[in-house]
Amino acid sequence: MATASSLTNTRTQTRPKSTYVSRTLARIKKNWQLYVLLALPVAWLLIFAYYPMYGAQIAFRDFLPGKPILQSEWVGLVNFQRFFESPMFARLMKNTIGLSIYSLVVGFPIPIILALMLNQLRTGLFKRSVQMVSYAPYFISTVVMVGLILQFLDLRRGPVNLFLQALGLPAVHFMGSAEMFPSIYVWTNVWQYTGFSTIIYLAALTTVDPALHEAAVVDGANRLQRMWHIDIPGILPVIVTLFILNMGQVLNVGFEKTFLMQNPLNLATAEVISTYVYKIGLAGGVANFSYAAAIGLFNSVIGLILLVSANWASQRLTQKSLF
Repeated sequence: MATASSLTNTRTQTRPKSTYVSRTLARIKKNWQLYVLLALPVAWLLIFAYYPMYGAQIAFRDFLPGKPILQSEWVGLVNFQRFFESPMFARLMKNTIGLSIYSLVVGFPIPIILALMLNQLRTGLFKRSVQMVSYAPYFISTVVMVGLILQFLDLRRGPVNLFLQALGLPAVHFMGSAEMFPSIYVWTNVWQYTGFSTIIYLAALTTVDPALHEAAVVDGANRLQRMWHIDIPGILPVIVTLFILNMGQVLNVGFEKTFLMQNPLNLATAEVISTYVYKIGLAGGVANFSYAAAIGLFNSVIGLILLVSANWASQRLTQKSLF
């Protein structure tokens, strides 16, 4: 009897699984075109995002080019310890976190404010003109952008210094000042990316129910009150999502722009983790792949921790989160 009952229970437990599998196969067969379209992005993700994680183990090995990874000597956390004890560790962390926090504090709220202001405009031509002017810099490549920055801030022929001299003020060597580098980097980023970020918030504002604004107008609310009590709560999920994603990028300061703006005079504040990894891993006289991989892996792990922490804090404070 016990054997028969156990067989009955086993059959009962396996039936739902087989039913689920058959339903899944039927759904795939019915919508096979969608799964074919999905196959390419999934293949790209597996090949270029997940498969390279196999190579992350060189951070724990004494890897030499031309030698198989698994045959390289396992050294454990030696490369990480070397980085933590390096005199560059404190400076890299200070510069990277400083630039990221500066960019987040300045660059995150400005697109929200601009989107709220544009949403209140009723003149279509002026609104579209402002959007076009603010969005246009986004199409400028990083190399061209840095070239423009260097030309505008040139000590002798730059328009900014020519204007200062016309006012009777001395010329300023902007790109030769380590103190000015963070502000130049952050505010040029604001100019380049504000328009693109604004489009996201404008799209979110279109989902706000106009009846709420009509009721608020009847109650005597002005534009500022309507933005604060209707528009901002309406786009709060989008704000929270983008903020959490930005928190995950705190240690990922843009490599290209930072590297192109560096020079020996501003390197004290311009050297960040991404540029240091490039110089150590590839640009040095002797490539040190294991040491560079350890620094990059440390950067990624800290970014993941910040992302999860920001998501947890958002869930606790606003009951909204990314996952």
